Amino acid sequence: EVQLVESGGYLVQAGGSLRLSCAASGFTFDDYAIGWFRQAPGKEREGVSCISSGDGSTYYADSVKGRFTISSDNAKNTVYLQMNSLKPEDTAVYYCAAASLYGSRWYQLFREEYDYWGQGTQVTVPS
Repeated sequence: EVQLVESGGYLVQAGGSLRLSCAASGFTFDDYAIGWFRQAPGKEREGVSCISSGDGSTYYADSVKGRFTISSDNAKNTVYLQMNSLKPEDTAVYYCAAASLYGSRWYQLFREEYDYWGQGTQVTVPS
Protein backbone atom coordinates (compact mmCIF):
# COMPACT_ATOMS: atom_id res chain seq x y z
CA GLU A 1 0.00 0.00 0.00
CA VAL A 2 1.34 3.39 -1.01
CA GLN A 3 1.56 5.86 1.85
CA LEU A 4 2.79 9.42 2.11
CA VAL A 5 2.66 10.84 5.60
CA GLU A 6 3.36 14.51 6.26
CA SER A 7 4.37 15.90 9.63
CA GLY A 8 5.84 19.03 11.14
CA GLY A 9 3.09 21.54 10.55
CA TYR A 10 2.58 24.04 13.34
CA LEU A 11 1.68 27.60 14.22
CA VAL A 12 4.73 29.82 13.93
CA GLN A 13 5.21 33.58 14.05
CA ALA A 14 6.14 35.53 10.96
CA GLY A 15 9.85 35.32 10.31
CA GLY A 16 10.10 31.92 11.97
CA SER A 17 11.04 28.52 10.58
CA LEU A 18 9.53 25.07 10.28
CA ARG A 19 10.67 21.79 8.80
CA LEU A 20 8.07 19.54 7.22
CA SER A 21 8.68 15.84 6.67
CA CYS A 22 7.14 13.46 4.15
CA ALA A 23 7.65 9.77 4.88
CA ALA A 24 6.99 7.52 1.88
CA SER A 25 6.35 3.80 1.66
CA GLY A 26 4.82 1.23 -0.67
CA PHE A 27 6.67 2.19 -3.86
CA THR A 28 10.22 2.32 -5.22
CA PHE A 29 11.31 5.64 -3.81
CA ASP A 30 14.27 6.10 -6.15
CA ASP A 31 11.97 6.00 -9.19
CA TYR A 32 9.85 8.90 -8.06
CA ALA A 33 9.95 12.61 -7.57
CA ILE A 34 8.40 14.06 -4.45
CA GLY A 35 6.63 17.38 -4.57
CA TRP A 36 5.29 19.69 -1.93
CA PHE A 37 2.04 21.50 -2.64
CA ARG A 38 -0.05 23.81 -0.50
CA GLN A 39 -3.63 24.92 -0.39
CA ALA A 40 -4.85 28.00 1.43
CA PRO A 41 -8.55 28.50 2.27
CA GLY A 42 -10.49 29.46 -0.84
CA LYS A 43 -7.51 29.02 -3.14
CA GLU A 44 -6.30 26.43 -5.61
CA ARG A 45 -3.69 23.91 -4.58
CA GLU A 46 -0.32 25.17 -5.81
CA GLY A 47 3.08 23.61 -6.25
CA VAL A 48 5.80 24.75 -3.86
CA SER A 49 8.84 22.60 -4.54
CA CYS A 50 9.87 19.20 -5.83
CA ILE A 51 12.90 16.93 -5.84
CA SER A 52 14.00 13.97 -7.88
CA SER A 53 14.83 10.98 -5.71
CA GLY A 54 17.03 9.84 -8.60
CA ASP A 55 19.54 12.66 -9.13
CA GLY A 56 18.46 15.17 -6.49
CA SER A 57 17.33 17.85 -8.94
CA THR A 58 15.18 20.45 -7.25
CA TYR A 59 12.68 23.07 -8.36
CA TYR A 60 10.92 25.85 -6.50
CA ALA A 61 7.99 28.12 -7.03
CA ASP A 62 9.05 31.77 -7.32
CA SER A 63 7.13 32.63 -4.16
CA VAL A 64 9.40 30.46 -1.99
CA LYS A 65 12.78 30.69 -3.73
CA GLY A 66 15.48 31.68 -1.28
CA ARG A 67 13.30 30.87 1.73
CA PHE A 68 12.42 27.17 1.36
CA THR A 69 14.80 24.26 0.82
CA ILE A 70 13.76 20.78 -0.21
CA SER A 71 15.95 17.77 0.53
CA SER A 72 15.72 13.99 0.44
CA ASP A 73 17.07 11.20 2.60
CA ASN A 74 16.76 8.21 0.30
CA ALA A 75 17.90 5.81 3.03
CA LYS A 76 14.83 6.83 5.04
CA ASN A 77 12.47 7.33 2.08
CA THR A 78 11.80 10.77 3.49
CA VAL A 79 11.70 14.23 1.95
CA TYR A 80 11.99 17.41 3.97
CA LEU A 81 10.89 20.97 3.35
CA GLN A 82 12.82 23.51 5.39
CA MET A 83 10.83 26.72 5.51
CA ASN A 84 12.53 29.89 6.71
CA SER A 85 11.42 33.51 6.90
CA LEU A 86 7.81 32.41 6.99
CA LYS A 87 5.13 34.90 6.02
CA PRO A 88 1.39 35.00 6.71
CA GLU A 89 0.79 34.17 3.05
CA ASP A 90 2.54 30.83 3.60
CA THR A 91 -0.42 29.75 5.74
CA ALA A 92 -1.92 26.66 4.14
CA VAL A 93 -2.31 22.93 4.34
CA TYR A 94 0.87 21.44 2.94
CA TYR A 95 0.71 18.17 1.02
CA CYS A 96 3.44 15.94 -0.31
CA ALA A 97 2.90 13.91 -3.44
CA ALA A 98 4.80 11.43 -5.61
CA ALA A 99 5.22 11.37 -9.37
CA SER A 100 7.05 8.85 -11.50
CA LEU A 101 10.36 10.16 -12.82
CA TYR A 102 9.64 8.44 -16.12
CA GLY A 103 7.16 10.00 -18.49
CA SER A 104 5.85 12.72 -16.22
CA ARG A 105 6.49 16.43 -16.05
CA TRP A 106 7.01 16.28 -12.31
CA TYR A 107 9.45 19.20 -12.42
CA GLN A 108 6.72 21.58 -13.53
CA LEU A 109 4.77 20.95 -10.33
CA PHE A 110 1.52 20.20 -12.15
CA ARG A 111 -0.87 18.49 -9.77
CA GLU A 112 -2.11 16.10 -12.45
CA GLU A 113 1.40 14.68 -12.88
CA TYR A 114 1.43 13.40 -9.30
CA ASP A 115 -0.04 9.98 -8.63
CA TYR A 116 0.02 9.63 -4.86
CA TRP A 117 -0.85 12.16 -2.19
CA GLY A 118 -0.60 12.49 1.54
CA GLN A 119 -3.28 13.82 3.87
CA GLY A 120 -1.62 17.14 4.55
CA THR A 121 -0.24 19.09 7.50
CA GLN A 122 -1.37 22.55 8.58
CA VAL A 123 1.06 25.47 8.65
CA THR A 124 -0.23 28.69 10.19
CA VAL A 125 1.64 31.98 10.22
CA PRO A 126 -0.50 34.64 11.92
CA SER A 127 -0.46 38.14 10.54
